[in-house]
Amino acid sequence: MSAVVVQREGSLARIVMNRPEVHNAFDDGLIADLTGAIAAVGADDTVRVVVLTGEGLSFSAGADLHWMRGMATASEEENRADSLKLAKLMRDLQFLAKPTIAQVNGAAYGGGVGLIACCDIAIGAEHAKFALSEVKLGLVPAVISPYVIAAIGLRAARRLFLTGEVFDARRALDIGLLHEVTAPDQMSAAVNHVVALLGKGGPIAQREAKRLALGMGGMTHMQAHHVDEQNAALIARLRVSREGQEGLSAFLGKTTPPWMAA
Repeated sequence: MSAVVVQREGSLARIVMNRPEVHNAFDDGLIADLTGAIAAVGADDTVRVVVLTGEGLSFSAGADLHWMRGMATASEEENRADSLKLAKLMRDLQFLAKPTIAQVNGAAYGGGVGLIACCDIAIGAEHAKFALSEVKLGLVPAVISPYVIAAIGLRAARRLFLTGEVFDARRALDIGLLHEVTAPDQMSAAVNHVVALLGKGGPIAQREAKRLALGMGGMTHMQAHHVDEQNAALIARLRVSREGQEGLSAFLGKTTPPWMAA
C-alpha cells in the first residue's frame, strides 16, 4: 500500500497521507512518497490547486516509532542525511509554485505541524490537537523551525518550542497556524469554498504572488536551503548527544527521562 495517494478532481490535486494505522506518522517511505507527489503535481500544468490531508483520524502524528528507533542507533552523519530528506520535503512544499491548502482532519504533531506551516492556507477540524513536543525527547524542531516561525511568529514559537505543550484548534487559529476552524462535517465545504476562490485567480499571477509574499517575508529558496543544512546538522548532533539518547530511550521504553526524575 502506498504511503501517499494523489486524487484528481479536475484541476485540483488532493495529496493524502495514507498511513492511518500509525496516524500518518513520518518514516522514510512517507517522506519519499510525499516528496515525489509534490514534485509530480508541481510539474503538472493541469493542476491549479493542491490540498494536503491525512487518511483516518489524524493529519500526521510526527515521527514514526520504528523510524525513531533507527534515529536512536544511527550515526550523526546518518541522522544528518535523514534530516536533510525531511528538510527537502518541507522546502519543496513551502516553495511549490501553486496554491496549497492544508486540510487538517485531526491531530498534528512535530513534522505534521511543519507541513501545515508550509501550506499557503490551513483549515482545521475543531477537535484537532497540535504539539511541538521535541524538547520532551531532548531534541528540537530544527528542520521545521523556519516554516513554523514564519507561520505563527517568533513569540508564539518560543513558548511552544520550549514547553512542548499540546494546544487545541482554537489556539492554533489565534496564533496563525490555522486560518479557519470548522466542524468535521463542514470541512469539505470550507475547503471547496477556498478552492473556488483560488480558481478565480490567474495561475501565473498566483505563482508570482506567492513568490512575492515569501520574498517580502524574508524567505527565498536559496536561503531556506542554506538554513536546512544548518538545522539538519543541529538535529543530527542532538540525536546522538547524551541528552538526546536519554530522551529517545525513555520515550521508546515508556519511561521517564532523567531530567524529570526529580
